[in-house]
Amino acid sequence: MQKYLTTKGGKKILLNTPVEDAAVDAGIKADPDTLEVTEGMAAQMRPFRRAGRPPLESPKEPVTMRVDADVLAAIKATGRGWQTRVNSLLREAVQQGRFGGLQR
Repeated sequence: MQKYLTTKGGKKILLNTPVEDAAVDAGIKADPDTLEVTEGMAAQMRPFRRAGRPPLESPKEPVTMRVDADVLAAIKATGRGWQTRVNSLLREAVQQGRFGGLQR
């Protein structure tokens, strides 16, 4: 009789029979390039985790705004990093007080 494993989503996964498991195990043992992981080895394993970027103290906020098409095209035409340059221009304008007192 076939045995199934049912996932949380309701999908059924057909499990191997003992005969199929034995055939898989025999194939593993016959392959010189395969290492069968023992319980002791598994107990010493740690999950692989990428370091990634450290979290920022004050991350940038995503925004959606409407800009004239020709203005956006001119900004994008300056190449990669255009968003960083726009941020710098806005920061400079704020620091110079061009936004009615919104200084940092």
